[in-house]
Amino acid sequence: MKILILGAGRVGASLAEQLVLEKNDVTVVDTEPENLSALQERFDLRTLQGNATSLTVLEEAGAKDADILIAVTASDEANLAACLLGHRRFNIPKRIARFRSTQWVQNPDLLGPDAFAVDKAISPEQTVTDYLIKLIEIPEALQVIEFAHGMVSLLAVKADSASPLVGHPVRDLKEHLPHIESRIVAVFRGSSAITPDGDTQIEAGDEVFFVASTRHIRQITKELRQEERSVKRMMIAGGGNIGLRVAKGVSGYMTPKIIEGNRTRCNFLAQELNGQALVLHGDTTDEELLAQENIGSMDLFLALTNDDENNIMSALLAKKMGARRVIALINRRAYAELMEGGRLDVAITPSHATIGELLRYVRRGDVAAVHSLRRGAAEALEIVAHGDSATSKVVGRRIEEVGLPPGASIGALVRGIDTDSAQVLMAHHDTVIESDDHLIVFVTDKRMISRVEKLFQVTAGFF
Repeated sequence: MKILILGAGRVGASLAEQLVLEKNDVTVVDTEPENLSALQERFDLRTLQGNATSLTVLEEAGAKDADILIAVTASDEANLAACLLGHRRFNIPKRIARFRSTQWVQNPDLLGPDAFAVDKAISPEQTVTDYLIKLIEIPEALQVIEFAHGMVSLLAVKADSASPLVGHPVRDLKEHLPHIESRIVAVFRGSSAITPDGDTQIEAGDEVFFVASTRHIRQITKELRQEERSVKRMMIAGGGNIGLRVAKGVSGYMTPKIIEGNRTRCNFLAQELNGQALVLHGDTTDEELLAQENIGSMDLFLALTNDDENNIMSALLAKKMGARRVIALINRRAYAELMEGGRLDVAITPSHATIGELLRYVRRGDVAAVHSLRRGAAEALEIVAHGDSATSKVVGRRIEEVGLPPGASIGALVRGIDTDSAQVLMAHHDTVIESDDHLIVFVTDKRMISRVEKLFQVTAGFF
């Protein structure tokens, strides 16, 4: 697949890396030669220095032959213009744009084929906000992902020594919760992925991914990790767009404190939130300020500034001073991998939180959702099965007959998703897949993605 990426910032670079590893033909355009040089040194791709809204640059970049245009520059207006040019001048089949301002995502009528011709609008800041809100709602989780209109959830939790399941085989989960259907789809022990069977024993410190009906996730989480009290007191370091959105998102059940270093921004936040949060002017790494604001009584500390080092230091300081749980936004992947699992409870890399929304449009077959896990090491997909036993390699077959590649497993499926009788089914070896089932597929080895895609592609006879 020929993919044209406009913008070599963190999102563009992460996406380029992912797509090159999956053997796509990638061209990246950016105005900064340093960004392009860094990419070309590491990956087999083509780069071009120039403006994303220049017809000459787009033509030289191969827009005429591109299957997908992904505009992720720092400018919303440039991304809009690039999509419009890609559609009207070069007839690129799919056009995706990243936006910082909420006005574009909230007004999709401005983006349609008669306007700017954007097929999909993504907002990394809103994606990260939603990610954080889920972690606030389920404080035991490392990651919470919903599929099939919210009917199915995939959770990652770190098993602790107090967990009833630690030291026991996976099959014991059914004995502990006989009336709840769930499935453990993967276990990460350190850097190693384990595809579990009934005999796999859970150890303290394991990162466990399980899938279940959304209404049952809290009960299952208790089996894997000691239940933590709900978040009632929260402090946010950084009053940028994400900090503001998180504060608004939790305003119905708590009044968080926000520390912001820019006084003008503080005034804006105070007006915008209008009593929904306590806004404080100060340095997020000021130990005296944190002590004065009772950091030791906080259930959660969120470090959400634009500075990685600031976020790391403030989160570490908050943890040292008694904050029960700390989460930091860290743009550099190496920093995030270094810090998470140590004194930081969760490190979020915005580019990887966003990349799944883009990958959905690159995947072959009818893919309803894609989520990148463990900073791109694993992936969870919602794939719709089509065809019949003659035209499909999965429809009409038991799961054990599908022939999934190593490192891939089907965790659950949703049948009749758009009907009143929709049901969530856990995947067992003898479950027969039907046409239009939405399957939740977990892949621990990204090299197997293409093989998974081929399994779900129907033959020409279907059409």
